[in-house]
Amino acid sequence: MSHNFGSLDELGEGYGFRKVRRELGVTAFGVNAVVMPPGYLGFHHYHDTQDELYFVHSGSARVEVEGEERILGPGGLFHVEATTPRRVSNASETEDLVLLVVGGKDGYVERDGHMVDEADIARRAGFGS
Repeated sequence: MSHNFGSLDELGEGYGFRKVRRELGVTAFGVNAVVMPPGYLGFHHYHDTQDELYFVHSGSARVEVEGEERILGPGGLFHVEATTPRRVSNASETEDLVLLVVGGKDGYVERDGHMVDEADIARRAGFGS
């Protein structure tokens, strides 16, 4: 199948990892959701080859990396190279933290998008400018 739909609620309940990649059939990169209870201390970890991008869906994340600590709210983003040790924890004592974590390696593919409908070319060129 060339596509799949899902929701975090469909992928599990409670705290821990939600296996987005497996459930949606993603093969080009790793992707999971993580749900942490209030005040949960995350895992200080690194990877051999896989960079990670964290997206805060809801709640507040405390990110600790290379002596720096940052609090990220909904919409917050954090990228870290594979071998850099990091810890992401729930900064709130009252709210759950929901993260989407994407991992991969081997770099950017360059722009390779094409419009199906030629009428969309001008709309795309003006989008966000």
